[in-house]
Amino acid sequence: MSSITDTLPSQSLNAWKRVAASPSFKAVYRRLVPWILPAILILAWHIAAVTGLLNRNVLPGPVDVVNVAISLIERGQLQHHLLVSLRRVAIGFTIGASVGLGLGALVGLSSTARQVIDLTMQMIRTVPHLALVPLMIFWFGIGEEPRVLLVALGVVFSVYINTVSGIRSVDPKLIEMGRSYGLSEPQLIWSVILPGALQQILTGIRYALGVAWLTLVVAETIASREGLGFLVQDARELLRLDVIVLVIAIYAIAGWLADFLTRKLEARLLSWHPSYGKGVRPS
Repeated sequence: MSSITDTLPSQSLNAWKRVAASPSFKAVYRRLVPWILPAILILAWHIAAVTGLLNRNVLPGPVDVVNVAISLIERGQLQHHLLVSLRRVAIGFTIGASVGLGLGALVGLSSTARQVIDLTMQMIRTVPHLALVPLMIFWFGIGEEPRVLLVALGVVFSVYINTVSGIRSVDPKLIEMGRSYGLSEPQLIWSVILPGALQQILTGIRYALGVAWLTLVVAETIASREGLGFLVQDARELLRLDVIVLVIAIYAIAGWLADFLTRKLEARLLSWHPSYGKGVRPS
């Protein structure tokens, strides 16, 4: 009888090792591990709110935040303001990333363009773009233009700097090898230079997405009647801390989602790269 009971733990351990070694378990494990710490923090937040350790007049509990989110969704307000903010970020990011990518490619590929453009871009980059809010209002009024342009200004320099740096860091030996194979300048740029710079360009885009959301927080305080920023301003005047915390959580989720999608795009476009193939994968 004792021999049977002795073998049970070892059999269970071996079965667990087989499960842990399976590819499906490893895939689930990799997906769940990053969420352990957020789950612990939310649980601790909930316990502190329920037990009274955390004053709800200072910070509402997660249940209060979920309840106010349901209430706003039922009234159609949350979806409306979220879509307005998403539209502003999308337009501003598209403009800023396009300008940054175009100027970065021009400066990175041409020494003449670098001499003409780079100094001016570096000087403008040092000016805090959020300090231009009064000037934007004076030029464009309180419509959509200043908000979108502020987001674009927040994006353009991150993409520009990383594009220039990525192009200039391409191994010269690869360029010479491409020329020795008879590639024309357009073919060389498309087949050698841009793939070599793509990793750093995508890093700039990934960083710029975060800056876009940060800029939007301030941009939507410009006499806005729509958007998540307006929702925060309105909640502040009404002393609705639950709404403020909800919007902060939405900003965090939106920023994470943007970063997640960028990393997926990065892994897809750079599948040929050793860091994204069978070797070390990005976190």
